[in-house]
Amino acid sequence: MLSNSQTLKPSNAQTYSINCNGRLVQLDTPKIMGILNLTPDSFSDGGKFNTEKAALEHAEKLLKDGAEILDIGPQSTRPNAEFLSAEEEISRIGNIISMIKKEFPEALISLDTFYAATVKFGFNEGIDLINDISGGQYDTEMFNTAAETKLPYILMHVNPSYKTMHDKIKFEDITLEVNRYFAKKTKELLEKGVNDIILDPGFGFGKTGEDQMKMIHEVGYLGFGKFPLLIGISRKSFIYKPLGKSPLDINEETQKLHMNVLEQGAKILRVHDVAEAKETLARFLRKK
Repeated sequence: MLSNSQTLKPSNAQTYSINCNGRLVQLDTPKIMGILNLTPDSFSDGGKFNTEKAALEHAEKLLKDGAEILDIGPQSTRPNAEFLSAEEEISRIGNIISMIKKEFPEALISLDTFYAATVKFGFNEGIDLINDISGGQYDTEMFNTAAETKLPYILMHVNPSYKTMHDKIKFEDITLEVNRYFAKKTKELLEKGVNDIILDPGFGFGKTGEDQMKMIHEVGYLGFGKFPLLIGISRKSFIYKPLGKSPLDINEETQKLHMNVLEQGAKILRVHDVAEAKETLARFLRKK
């Protein structure tokens, strides 16, 4: 029985690949995932990209700046955000996925949703990854749908219901808690036939600032080195609130943390500011 996170082994030497719709993507070199919110109410860019023209233009910018994955989000999951049904998400997405696929066929598209029905729609439109913030807890059909599509599945640690998603919990040992959750959920996914799993510790979701900083420094111990790690700390309040800054004014601090997690083996950085993250990644690769 593990007594504390120091008994775990860092995962920074591990190599991975994922099968994205028949395209084998190697994660030996970490990837940048650019955030494309189609929402009117996201906390830092709500309403900027929620038309087809604006979304397509921003997708082009993210890719030019160095993103290899575009994470399309039809619903904001910030505290007190508007709650949408799957039907409303699908309506909001419209033709954007197929348009981006047609315009930028080399781009990998991740769909940020906790609804199985939205995943099915996205799969038919050409998505390459599923990014489910709920870990299958908000829609009981999600794991089955992930297995049916055979797409890589991003598994995030989060509280067990939509209503409690942002309730702050102080854990005895956040790293052990997250690893217990990952162990249970990855077992379920593998048993259902989901073979490509990416782990997201869930920064910004139901964790104290202290625990999130602890996770930053113990990223290398998360997931037991079995699966690639995605880190999403872009514009998160645990960084900017203690500094008395806004989400848009913490680039320098964020890039230092990005370097920290890259050095511990993170394989995907989910970011708003792609060019800056790309510079950090380039500096990391030069140091290797």
